Amino acid sequence: MTKEQLLKTYQEIYGGAGDIRYYFAPGRVNLIGEHTDYNGGHVFPCALSIGTYGLARKRTDRKLRFCSLNFSEQKVMETSLDDLIPAEEAGWTNYPKGVIWAFEKKGYKLDAGVDFLIWGNIPDGSGLSSSASLEVLTGTMLKDMYGIDDLTMQDLALIGQSSENNFNGMNCGIMDQFASAMGKKDCAIFLDTNTLNFEYAPVILSDAKIVIANSKVKHSLVSSAYNDRRNESETALRDLQKILDVKTLGDLNEAQFEANKDAIPDPICRKRAKHAVYENQRTIQAVQALKEGNIEAFGQLMNASHISLRDDYEVSCKEIDILVDLAWKIPGVIGSRITGGGFGGCTVSIVKTDVVNKFIEVLGAQYKEKVGHEAEFYVVEIGDGARKLL
Repeated sequence: MTKEQLLKTYQEIYGGAGDIRYYFAPGRVNLIGEHTDYNGGHVFPCALSIGTYGLARKRTDRKLRFCSLNFSEQKVMETSLDDLIPAEEAGWTNYPKGVIWAFEKKGYKLDAGVDFLIWGNIPDGSGLSSSASLEVLTGTMLKDMYGIDDLTMQDLALIGQSSENNFNGMNCGIMDQFASAMGKKDCAIFLDTNTLNFEYAPVILSDAKIVIANSKVKHSLVSSAYNDRRNESETALRDLQKILDVKTLGDLNEAQFEANKDAIPDPICRKRAKHAVYENQRTIQAVQALKEGNIEAFGQLMNASHISLRDDYEVSCKEIDILVDLAWKIPGVIGSRITGGGFGGCTVSIVKTDVVNKFIEVLGAQYKEKVGHEAEFYVVEIGDGARKLL
C-alpha cells in the first residue's frame, strides 16, 4: 500500500485531525550464522526492503488502540497503558504491547496512549522476522512520539528482544531486532552477539542475486522446539564449563570442541553444541570469504550451514530440505540454506543473475510436484534499518 492509501485508511478508522506520524521497520534475512545469537557467536544478517509500516498519533487519554490491515476484518483492538499483560486473545498486539511494557520497565513511563495502524509486506510465518520488525517499529515510534532522546537504535533492538523474551515468552537472541534496527543498504551486519561489537560488510554480488524461497510451511517459534534448542545448548555449555573456562559456546573453535566434547554426556546436547561452535566458525570464515570476493566459498559455507542445521540442530523440516536439495542441483546456484528460526519458513539462496528466472521456474515446479503446494519467491534488496518516514 502507498503512504497516501495508508493515511486515508488511518483517517477513516481513527479520524483525520492531529499529528499523525509514519514509520517503517524492515524484516531481515540471515545469510549465515543461525542459532548462534543466543550462544555467544557471530551472525550475518541484513535488513530487507520489505517490512512493517506504521501510522501513529498520540491520544489525550491512556487508551491504546491497534489495527492491522493484514487481517481482512481490520478490527480495532483496544487496551490501555494500565493493562499491559500478555493475553492469547490479544493476538499480534502482544508485540507492540510488550514493547510498551519493556519501555516502562526501563523507566520510560508514557504519559498518553496512542492510535496505531500497521501494514506489513513480510509474508506471515515466513521466518523473515515480522515480529521483530513490529517490535522495532513500535520502539521507533515510541522514541519519536514521546521525545525519548537518550535511546539509541541499538537500545531499541535490546528493548525489542527483552519484550519478546519476557512478555511474549519467546527466548530469542538479539539478531532479528538488531538487524531491523541497525540495517544499512547494500550491507550485511557482522555481529558478535556476545559483545554486540559489529561491522557493516558490503554485500557486493556483481553477477548474483539473493533469492528467498518461502516453503509456505508456517512456523510458530513460541510453540515450537525453539526454546528446547536453547535449553539443550545451555545444558551443553554448563557441562563444558565444568572443565573449561568459557562463558559461551562461541568461545570455542572446532578443535577445542572436539577435544572436550565428551564432557557433554547427553548425545543430543552434544549435537546442539557442535552446531553452535561450528556455525560460529563458518560465519567468521564466510564474512572473510565475502571480503575477499570469494563468493563460491561463501556459498559452500552456506550449504554446510544447512547440513548442520538439518542434522545437528534439527530445526529444518521435510519441505525446507526439499527446497534446499533441489536448489543445490540447479546450475548457477552458489549456495542455499534454511534461514531463520526453523521448523518451516524460508530458504535463502545466492543465484547467478542470468539464471534467477530459471531457478524460480524450475524450483517452483519441482517443489510443487513433490509437496503438493506452491512456494513463493522473492528476489530481495538489502535496505536500511528502522526509521521515521513522515
